[in-house]
Amino acid sequence: MAENENGAEKSEDPTEKRKQDSRKKGEIARSRELNTLAVVLAGTGGLLIFGGALGQRIMQVMHKNFSLPRELLLDERYMAISLLQSAQMAGDALIPLFIMLLMAAIIGPVALGGWLFSMEALAPKFSRMNPFSGLKRMFSKKSIVELLKALGKFFIVLIIALFVLARAREDLMKFASEPLEMAILHSMQVVGWSALWLACGLIIIAAVDVPFQIWESKEKLKMTKQEVRDEYKDSEGKPEVKGRIRQLQREMAERRMMSAVPDADVIITNPTHFAVALKYDAENGQAPIVLAKGGDHLALKIREIANEHKITLLESPALARAVYYSTEVDQEIPAGLYLAVAQVLAYVYQMRQYHAGKGKKPSLLKDPDIPVDLRRDE
Repeated sequence: MAENENGAEKSEDPTEKRKQDSRKKGEIARSRELNTLAVVLAGTGGLLIFGGALGQRIMQVMHKNFSLPRELLLDERYMAISLLQSAQMAGDALIPLFIMLLMAAIIGPVALGGWLFSMEALAPKFSRMNPFSGLKRMFSKKSIVELLKALGKFFIVLIIALFVLARAREDLMKFASEPLEMAILHSMQVVGWSALWLACGLIIIAAVDVPFQIWESKEKLKMTKQEVRDEYKDSEGKPEVKGRIRQLQREMAERRMMSAVPDADVIITNPTHFAVALKYDAENGQAPIVLAKGGDHLALKIREIANEHKITLLESPALARAVYYSTEVDQEIPAGLYLAVAQVLAYVYQMRQYHAGKGKKPSLLKDPDIPVDLRRDE
């Protein structure tokens, strides 16, 4: 089981954040053996596919440069012209092979771990310049594994190379007796198939290395229980910090709510446990809005502010509870309370008229009827 630098056991699977941070650093599963295999297979396939055309072009270059007329041999300027023409002919023959190798060099790394470009991986790490760290890496478990892989690769390639040479011995001996053109084409064929057999040896190595690299990458990303808890705290926020943030948010909401109480038309109370501040905008014709509401301590503060600004306080326990539980601040009251609130507002407006000497004193307001679905008992 993997352990971290403190000796704690890494028994937990990596979180998504751990995986994302690892990718940002460029730390993902990569197999050099898979990359080598892809390039060698592409080169081998290119030789088998384009080997005939490549051999023909080589013969053309040789024929062109070894059969020059006398007058061209005496022309000093023709040397540069001939060199450029020969390079162009060789380049035209090699371009398809180079394209295959380029594609293999891109596909090989992307096949394991996907496409990734990380600036952190490109940044210089001065810790690698420490000779003690270098000695530690030289004798680490990973270095020993890499040494064993290199030895295994050497012996596998050596055995396959000896097998290929044994099988191609007769073909190699025939080259000396074949005409030049046939010998070139024959040699291209032998080289292509020999490289293919050597690539088959790399398939064995890559088949072992790829699962090992995936396993090693997962083991490296594993976390201890404490690391999981610490990451959860960092991502979700520490409980004491979250509690403080919620407290500040409540205080801000209360201050904003209390600043709106002086604009209310009426404060309906329970009379002590609940208080709701309502405002009705007759010009817009919308339903009454709850400017503020609160219970116990907040209810007391709402009543105090209402007394300071001479806002009408009206005791209606059932209506206060119904509005408190059914409506949020800055929202309209539900349709079921329209009639009850209208009776309260009408009473408040009549009292204002009476105090202004413009009307009769209204009769005492009876507790308005509350729909069954909106009633709330204390």
